[in-house]
Amino acid sequence: MVSFRKDDSVCDTFCKRRLTPPRQTARHRKQRLMSKLCDSGFEDDLVSSPIPPRCRTNASQLESEESESADGQLSHWYLQYGDVGFRIQREKESQFHPCQSLARQPQLTADARCKLVSWLIPVHKHFRLSFECCCLTVNIMDRFLASTPVATDCFQLLGVTALLLASKQVEVHSPSVSYLLSLCCDAFTKEQFCNLECLVLLRLNFRLASPTLAFFLDYFSSLVEAAQFIAKIRKCSELAQKVCELTLADYAFNKYPPSLIACCALRLACELLRPERCVAEQADVELVENPWECFRGDLCMQPVCIQSCESSAFSPGQCLTGEVTPDQDCSLVQECKDNLKMLVSLNQETLKVRPLM
Repeated sequence: MVSFRKDDSVCDTFCKRRLTPPRQTARHRKQRLMSKLCDSGFEDDLVSSPIPPRCRTNASQLESEESESADGQLSHWYLQYGDVGFRIQREKESQFHPCQSLARQPQLTADARCKLVSWLIPVHKHFRLSFECCCLTVNIMDRFLASTPVATDCFQLLGVTALLLASKQVEVHSPSVSYLLSLCCDAFTKEQFCNLECLVLLRLNFRLASPTLAFFLDYFSSLVEAAQFIAKIRKCSELAQKVCELTLADYAFNKYPPSLIACCALRLACELLRPERCVAEQADVELVENPWECFRGDLCMQPVCIQSCESSAFSPGQCLTGEVTPDQDCSLVQECKDNLKMLVSLNQETLKVRPLM
């Protein structure tokens, strides 16, 4: 960045005469833009090919038209990398899935976790962050809780710290630290916030790109939409996302892998919206079982951690591998479906759905 020294009065006066105030502002903006993007390697393209204001307007209008025309079509990532991305995320799922995150927490309970996650969900919506960011926030928090004891008075600080790390990982812009601290009624300092952020990164070994509920829900929605099983898959996907938000706060669903919860939630949402003509024909409803059965077969082949003290079929600490029997697999899937139905029945007013039969 070019700067001018105060002792060069002649040069400074000459530059002030040559550069009018509007041009000074434009040059200052240009210098700031180049200084911010110089490490990314984009400054050459921005400087060499400036976009006129009229072109910018046309480009924005074109993007809005493309987004409107793309409504109801498959996402670009699914068409290009859908199956490959799903296999990669399924292989990584067991490595990033904390089954019993509160097992080493003497001061924290499932009720306290439910209150914190229930508070983080509207906070992430307030900042207009994606559902992917919300799911990653809970995953980062649970993985840290699985390895490090946390005091009760620091639990909220851990929640906003995980939210900041998740937003840095998947979002373009992150909330400011001061704003996040203000949401905590300024009970913590910026130094405490930064120290905990560093500690979380060290405990997680800087591994933040974990498979989430949002990814698998998007994949299964695109899978059903590609096969044209469901006429209005977007409504089903929106309802399934609300159901998944409830599972994030409920510690009982921590034993199920995100891929299983996403698949069961989408299937349950389609069943709930069936009277609202969410399904084109009754014959298509039976075809939905095909991707479901394929997923269940894939579940047997991949390691799935299901540590649970409440499950009668498995002992605590057991981790499923390829030796899982079909009966155990069916019981796990059916157990997840039954718990989801119970969760939806307890939150019918929140979800605004019909009573379950």
